[in-house]
Amino acid sequence: EVARLALNKLIADGRIHPSRIEEIVAETTKEMERHVQKVGHEAVQEAEVHGLHERIVNLLGRLKFRTSYSQNVLRHSIEVAFVAGMLADEMGLDGTLARRCGLLHDIGKAADHDIEGGHPKIGADLLKRYGEPAEVIQAAMGHHDNPHVANPYTVIVAAADACSASRPGARRETLERYVKRMEELETIAASFAGVEQAYAIQAGRELRVMVSSKETTDESAAKICRDIAKAFEERLTYPGEIKVTVLRETRHTEMAR
Repeated sequence: EVARLALNKLIADGRIHPSRIEEIVAETTKEMERHVQKVGHEAVQEAEVHGLHERIVNLLGRLKFRTSYSQNVLRHSIEVAFVAGMLADEMGLDGTLARRCGLLHDIGKAADHDIEGGHPKIGADLLKRYGEPAEVIQAAMGHHDNPHVANPYTVIVAAADACSASRPGARRETLERYVKRMEELETIAASFAGVEQAYAIQAGRELRVMVSSKETTDESAAKICRDIAKAFEERLTYPGEIKVTVLRETRHTEMAR
């Protein structure tokens, strides 16, 4: 980002030589540091988390310029904070603490290019260094398949993290799987005799099937509906339920002369 901004300034200025490049880069770096700190404070206010060390706020600001499978890590962290807070409130736990855990769970990604190791370990070490509570440290360390769960906030953050990451369209990899699933639903339905068209809607939670009125009866349309639902159960793995609706339309037209 510093390079992009510096290059834009140099092109606009027109004076491109070594000393000018160094001057612009140094100036842009300082501006970027101020911007990063501002972004961090805005994220903290949005997530309603208070009392963070300025270094942690700075690392949060850096997350705006990191992505994970095309999903912005800062926006992801704020989403996780809110989902974790709601889950904790529903369970009678401390929603404020859960939001703090959620907001900071991926903080290690802001420093994993400077420090060797995985982002959960890096994040946990940074949070410990800057005086964060044990629950926050454990959530950062254990939100990725850690078998040694020490507190319920780790589980809550893991669930909120999965919700944000798996939301259709949130990540490129998730989007590809989502589109593939929609196509699978429509392809299975279209394989049945008498089906003219099939449309997956509601993010794949519902399928609407149009059958030919010439090739089917009301009774056979009901059987097609049951057979499609059974085929989904046997061939696909999916969360929740899929509603199958079969539509058979009959039209009669006469001309009055």
